[in-house]
Amino acid sequence: MQVTLLKSKLHRVTTTHSELDYEGSCAIDGHLLDVAGIREYEQIQIYNVNNGERFTTYAIRAEDNSGIISVNGAAAHKASPKDLLIIATYATMSESEAESFKPKLVYFNEQNRITHTRNTIPVQVKEAS
Repeated sequence: MQVTLLKSKLHRVTTTHSELDYEGSCAIDGHLLDVAGIREYEQIQIYNVNNGERFTTYAIRAEDNSGIISVNGAAAHKASPKDLLIIATYATMSESEAESFKPKLVYFNEQNRITHTRNTIPVQVKEAS
């Protein structure tokens, strides 16, 4: 059996550009791609924290250490500069591969600089009031 798991996540990056008149995709600072293990032209899922939009496109490499997160082409209708995004990739693997797999989770400040990385998501439970 094959399962699909979260492979990597750029958590709460800030959109720097939204370019409608551009051949589609999402340009992402190359250093951020490397840290998260996202390949150029890899399919990505984007979740817009500000407006709830969710869409699929592919990653292209922007200049290393530029902080660029540019949503391009038709997808530019779904994100504006300063919107917070979660960018995720997924991988299909066997059950045995999944047993030891850990995702690459990358977290950011407002300038799209890495604050920390993890390979697990802490569970937060709020007390009922």
